[in-house]
Amino acid sequence: MATVHIPTPMREATDGAARVEIEGATVREVVERLEASYPGLGGRLVEDGQLRPGLSAFVDGANVGRRLRTRLQPDSELFFVEALGGG
Repeated sequence: MATVHIPTPMREATDGAARVEIEGATVREVVERLEASYPGLGGRLVEDGQLRPGLSAFVDGANVGRRLRTRLQPDSELFFVEALGGG
């Protein structure tokens, strides 16, 4: 199962869990299963079939941007990272 690291502002959906284990062959499948296990979380990650603007996915340390078709290995680590802004 992939280890998914949940962004701090979204952890209320996972009862405070910073990491969860989810099966999935692609980032999209993981998001779908996250939504099934933690209702509302998928909608905070995906909009109109893509990662929400301002979010990027990292798989095993590589920035895959907003590509939901990215393949995962059974032991992959998936991070969802929110863009930082400011001035």
